[in-house]
Amino acid sequence: MPQFHEAIPETANGGFYTGFMTAMLEFGAFLGCFFMPWLAGKISRKWALSVVVVIFNIGAIIQTAAPDYGALVAGRTIGGIGVGTLALLRGALLVLKSISIVTGVVTAYWITYGTQYLEGEIAFRLPFGLQMVCATLLGFGIHFFPFSPRWLALVGRDEDTLQSLSKLRRLPDDDERVQIEWRGILAEVEFQKIVLEKRHPGVGGFKLEVMTWLDLFTKRSWRRTAVGMGVAFFQQFSGINGFIYYAPILFRSIGQSDEMSLVLSGILSIVQLIAVIICFFIIDAVGRRPLAVWGGFGMGFPYVIMAALVGIYGPDWGNAAAGWATTAMAFIYILIYGVSYSPLGWALPPEVFPNSSRAKGVALSTATVWLCNFIVGVIVPIMIEDAGWGTYLFFALMCFLAGMWACFLAPETMGKTLEEMDEVFHDSSAHEEKELMRAAAGNARRSSNARRESMSAGMRKV
Repeated sequence: MPQFHEAIPETANGGFYTGFMTAMLEFGAFLGCFFMPWLAGKISRKWALSVVVVIFNIGAIIQTAAPDYGALVAGRTIGGIGVGTLALLRGALLVLKSISIVTGVVTAYWITYGTQYLEGEIAFRLPFGLQMVCATLLGFGIHFFPFSPRWLALVGRDEDTLQSLSKLRRLPDDDERVQIEWRGILAEVEFQKIVLEKRHPGVGGFKLEVMTWLDLFTKRSWRRTAVGMGVAFFQQFSGINGFIYYAPILFRSIGQSDEMSLVLSGILSIVQLIAVIICFFIIDAVGRRPLAVWGGFGMGFPYVIMAALVGIYGPDWGNAAAGWATTAMAFIYILIYGVSYSPLGWALPPEVFPNSSRAKGVALSTATVWLCNFIVGVIVPIMIEDAGWGTYLFFALMCFLAGMWACFLAPETMGKTLEEMDEVFHDSSAHEEKELMRAAAGNARRSSNARRESMSAGMRKV
């Protein structure tokens, strides 16, 4: 927006300042990935999310009122710490995360497309301010939910764990299904304690926290970590956020008018949303590995064609047909990305790590997403200016590398048990954990029975 460039003149010519301003939100999110799981463990996810909403809104307020470039960058970094709470999501939510992200991208883009026609600085300050609406709703709304049963068990509130499960399942606390799940959660917590004591006897506090992160890189775990971090790396270095963040600049660079570049950018996001919805329905039929292999190679070919067309006909674009052909390749790329690496980056990591290291493994994979996102955000404006067609060739090579990486390292996780994943990664993590879980379940069962007998005795006295 001209209004934005007048207020923040450092961004007027693109290049490093535009990329750095864009990417600092992702750097803040990278920091948040490591900070938030610790906070959630201390005060619960409910209160951790509320704290994060405050942090995010502080960043949004600074962005909205930013008088200069430095304040805007600071606001985006602080807001990014809040965004990093995505690392807290687990289970089925991870499968839907890609759809949620792209839905947000589409909504935010078209809101901003509309506000560009407002007079004055409100045109860009309004979208910055609107960030706080959904965040604040989350901060308040989360308190209508019960505490996480697992967190309650972790802090020793076993009876509250049972009551929370009862509310979540909408079943009485003596229902057999609730009782089984309750004992399972108590056993899992006991299991985590046994694993930590076995691997790091006598270690506690900050040192234990560091050592559990380092466990991800031991001989027994590095293959799983390579898959989790690898799919996260290639999700970002396929160049997706080069398109999402800078699509109008990219479309202008291949010969489209300013207005058409804005419209095409919005349509591009809609196409990605359609693609990830399709993937949601086919991922369990096709499998993870084929999507990773063919998705990587498939994304590379449109980039090669784009590089050739930009190299031959750019930067003046006297040939309109070549400009539209290049645009078509961008849409083919986004379709292939949407049905492959967009959801795989979120769905694959939780499936490759064993129970004892899943939380840390998923957090590390998510941190990789944000760090690579930061790097791509910084370099793309510079590459467009200095490398031209080489930008597309670079991302083509990264996509082909993704396909090769998937051929050699990406496993098929669909429908496999934890024990079967041991065979895939040539280790015995799940078998060892199964024995420890059996012992933990026995301890949890005895503990819960003792508490029940104690409560019954207390009731008889009353």
